[in-house]
Amino acid sequence: MRLKLVPSETTLDFFRLDKLSLSASALAMIASIVFFLMIGLNYGIDFRGGTTIRTDAQNPVDIVAYRAALAPLGLGDISITEVIDPADQLSGTKSKVSQIRIEAQEGAEAATIATIKAVKSALVDVDPTMSFPQVDSVGPKVSGELIQTAVIAVILAISAVLFYIWLRFEWQFSVGAVAALVHDVVLTIGIFSILQIKFDLAIIAALLTIVGYSLNDTVVVFDRVRENLRKYKKKPMNEVLNLSINETLSRTVMTSVTTLIALISLFVLGGDVIRGFVFAMIWGVIVGTYSSVFIASNILLRLGVKRDWDKVDDGRAGTQFANIDA
Repeated sequence: MRLKLVPSETTLDFFRLDKLSLSASALAMIASIVFFLMIGLNYGIDFRGGTTIRTDAQNPVDIVAYRAALAPLGLGDISITEVIDPADQLSGTKSKVSQIRIEAQEGAEAATIATIKAVKSALVDVDPTMSFPQVDSVGPKVSGELIQTAVIAVILAISAVLFYIWLRFEWQFSVGAVAALVHDVVLTIGIFSILQIKFDLAIIAALLTIVGYSLNDTVVVFDRVRENLRKYKKKPMNEVLNLSINETLSRTVMTSVTTLIALISLFVLGGDVIRGFVFAMIWGVIVGTYSSVFIASNILLRLGVKRDWDKVDDGRAGTQFANIDA
């Protein structure tokens, strides 16, 4: 017997409370922006600047012991990760290398010499065999450039989506898809601002992954909408959209649930190093699924779209590639 999270045929009306869903999403986006402006993000070392110390020892890396030794120093945000060398895994050996990142101290671009000496002394007390082959500092200028580059990366990704959907379907579809993506990104930034979870380059990677996931979900729905627009030329637009969403609902729910199972497992068992990234992904899958159904389709319904896809256009409508599978 096959497991079915959603019945084979559903007739849910996703537009019965369309005004409520759009209003709730708009309020959530406004609240996210307000929290971002008032509270801001809890930027990690990548964006605030700081010092990175690489350690090497004869004994296995003990992150818990390292963190306990550094806690009394009061250095603020400290990130400790074990460095895994793929070459060691192939040879069957295990390196004992870690990377410690310390946030920039107030009034200084990076950790002072005295601070670095105190860190080294505390770690040597834990493991006398430890050495420190590399110490690097990231100043405010470099961290500022990282913020600028991250913002540009997200904007370029959304712009590329706008262009692709415009070529693949019509401009109304691209506006709906981009509105859903902006909704997902803004709400993700808002939840990170409210919860003050550390925001670093890994979260930027999560945002770009969320953009791709949400887009994939939206394109599946829109592709079925286009098929049904050809099939039901006289049926009202909201009924065509409802039919299309119901026909793809099983696939949408199954994809989201299976992805969430993997992400929740990583969140519980993956440790502190990737917890922020995984949390962003979990949140992104939830809001991405919601926006594909309730935001993108609602925007498309309000903008309208041509009903006869069988007519040949003059190549200027943005649909000259609509019949190309990609």
